[in-house]
Amino acid sequence: MSMTKRDFVEKIARATGLLQQDVAVAVQLLLDTLADEMAAGRTVELRDFGVFEVVSHKARVGRNPKHPEETVAIPARAGVRFRSGKTLKRRVLQLDTSRICGD
Repeated sequence: MSMTKRDFVEKIARATGLLQQDVAVAVQLLLDTLADEMAAGRTVELRDFGVFEVVSHKARVGRNPKHPEETVAIPARAGVRFRSGKTLKRRVLQLDTSRICGD
């Protein structure tokens, strides 16, 4: 099961005693700021959690698996890479893999 933004807001509101409305505004502001910084081409580092960075993917030629003789030009584009921080890596490594959804 995945956690939605709404679930995230509710959990933080319960933990802090803040109103869900106020937490929702703060969470949205965090996400908007993160997106704005990356849209400007900047890297965002959240210590111990991870680093979000903008990367460029070169233009390349792709092939249709059903018709390998057909080539398709794939244009260059920007993308986002996330590298987890040490603390997050340690916590995830302790995860019981039998509890992971989607396997």
